[in-house]
Amino acid sequence: MTNWQPAEVTICATCGVEFSAPVPEVCPVCADERQFVPRSGQEWARRSELEAAGHAVTIREVEPGLHALRVVPRLGIGQTCYLARTEQGNLLFDVPPYLDAEAVAAVAELGGVAAIVASHPHMYGMQLEWSAAFDDAPVFVSRADAGWVQRRTRADAGVGAGAGAPGDTETAEAEGPAEAGAGASPLVEYDRQIEPVPGVLVRQIGGHFSGSSIAVWRSPEDGVGVFLGGDTISPVVRSGWVTFMRSFPNYLPLSGAVVRRMADAVADLDFDRMYGNFGQQLRSGGKAAVEESAQRYIAWVSGEFDHLT
Repeated sequence: MTNWQPAEVTICATCGVEFSAPVPEVCPVCADERQFVPRSGQEWARRSELEAAGHAVTIREVEPGLHALRVVPRLGIGQTCYLARTEQGNLLFDVPPYLDAEAVAAVAELGGVAAIVASHPHMYGMQLEWSAAFDDAPVFVSRADAGWVQRRTRADAGVGAGAGAPGDTETAEAEGPAEAGAGASPLVEYDRQIEPVPGVLVRQIGGHFSGSSIAVWRSPEDGVGVFLGGDTISPVVRSGWVTFMRSFPNYLPLSGAVVRRMADAVADLDFDRMYGNFGQQLRSGGKAAVEESAQRYIAWVSGEFDHLT
């Protein structure tokens, strides 16, 4: 059983991303064009305050071996995160912006967390706290987005909070984890593709962020590939459709060329079911949905259907 002791970590109340102290005047993640700072102004929240307010992590099995995690009452962006279980260890894909002893115990009962990956910076949540709760599980961060990390070690006191908004960068060569020792960071930067636990593939395909990534986990029940898309490629309300966006709250699209690149980047993967980071599901036909939706999207943004507007 884990002996995790919670740190008094601060998150941005709007996006749910954890910060080192001292926090900046405005969250750089929310100041970016893909997100927003509330009209009422910047708000911060401490973990202990969230616990006192009655926040909790709910855990629900969405299919055998795959559990959805959400914070209630809604916190930050309100994301749904996924614990993908395997015999070699569990992957936490996208990270809740809250953690308490009850959540740690519940996840430990499911086998704990062997590795953590956020699909993109909006999903960093309390990733260092989740890591600390499970034997300092490695937190894999796409190098292209690593500049958006606002807290790098639990002992950090200012490093990272002043990093500001770095912008998106080109992918570089891989580096290993930070040096061990007091205040060592569990962050491990990766490029293009990794296998954070055996049998689960994570691939950087860009789009929403330069480092936006997806995961493919194989169901232990029927052997089908299950696509965890985050905000990168997301199921929508209409059955059999997915979408690709620069910004969801601000309705910024991507270009046709980028959408084509994203669809091509997953064309070789074997998957059928899909899950998005707000609980959306596509129960079958996922691979065809990605290609058909990409073609539809490209046709609209290229002006093919302008005569209908």
